[in-house]
Amino acid sequence: MLSSPDQDQLSPLVARFLHIETVTWGEAKQGFIARYQGALLSEDSARAYDDLAALLKPLQLTPLFRVESGRHTIILIPGVTNPRPSKIWVNIIFFALTFFSVLFTGALFSYEGEIPTNLSDTLRFVISGLPFTLSLLTILLFHEFGHYLAGRYHKTHVTLPYFIPFPLSYFGTMGAFIQLKEPPKNRRVMLDISIAGPMAGLFIAIPILLLGLSLSKVDTIPFHLQNGQIFEGNSLLYLFLKYLVHGELLPRPFHYFGNSQFLYWLKYFFTGLPLPRGAVDVTLHPIAWAGWAGLLVTAINLIPAGQLDGGHLIYVLFGKRASRLLPIILITLLLLGFAWYGWWIWAVLILVLGRFYAEPLDQITTLDPRRKLIAILGIIIFILVFTPVPLIEITV
Repeated sequence: MLSSPDQDQLSPLVARFLHIETVTWGEAKQGFIARYQGALLSEDSARAYDDLAALLKPLQLTPLFRVESGRHTIILIPGVTNPRPSKIWVNIIFFALTFFSVLFTGALFSYEGEIPTNLSDTLRFVISGLPFTLSLLTILLFHEFGHYLAGRYHKTHVTLPYFIPFPLSYFGTMGAFIQLKEPPKNRRVMLDISIAGPMAGLFIAIPILLLGLSLSKVDTIPFHLQNGQIFEGNSLLYLFLKYLVHGELLPRPFHYFGNSQFLYWLKYFFTGLPLPRGAVDVTLHPIAWAGWAGLLVTAINLIPAGQLDGGHLIYVLFGKRASRLLPIILITLLLLGFAWYGWWIWAVLILVLGRFYAEPLDQITTLDPRRKLIAILGIIIFILVFTPVPLIEITV
């Protein structure tokens, strides 16, 4: 327990911002030094937090703002976050590895010809992968630097992006991430950092996808499909962009199999079946493939669970009540996994890593009306870009 002089020193500081009704003294091993309950003296809780944190920093204490039993609560915990500088060379190495991994995948997707056996063919092979590589990495860079710059704007310590190479996969990468080196200050900061990534990524992914679709041909799919042939799934936004460029919903089926057009699309949208044999569909240019991947990355990041961007959106809107959505999300992913097994992997990842939501230091400060609309817009974007069946690979 703190000595009387320390208690006498802390209470006057807190009293500048809180009408103190009760005080509970603790110890460092209990996780807190003091807990004050009452009512904030100012309606500007964000400013009050900043000012109190500045006063407590020389004492190596961090304040937490909470609402407990309907009363404003200020909890003082020992320690102040002093993040260590990141090793930028690690980011550079992983980006370089990811670049070559994506380049190889893009070349496999784009190159037309025999396996390169000489320098000239190898050079053409490598160059053929550049449109896909530059398009996809541009989208990922916009996404991650959206997070990074928003964090820097709010003076929150964040790392530079870590890119994840994944050779011999559909995209050559598992994406990228940044790491917060300290908890977000309040819900407003949390929202700004989390939404900036998907917004920035989508901002560049849509024009890249439109360009790629304009370069893509519309062909008839053969009835006899080849082993390993891949069909990309549809989101509402992707369907609209294909319609915008090519003037029709694609794929246009050879036959509706006795269903109405609406029922056919409803079934195909959520199951990927029946396979579009004989249908008219767009054959994706590598740039379009990268743009489509950008929509998929945005959708996965906006899944409303745990530490994903969508989990942050749900938390800033609903607080701890957001955890009630987790069983629904997991059940939905498990059901969708019967159409695409990748959702089972994501369900496990969310169950293991995403059961807990990031909590800001100041939970009294709520979203302002503008940010509430932005958070709701983020949920709408998730609905528009979510692809129930991302990929179908033919195995015969």
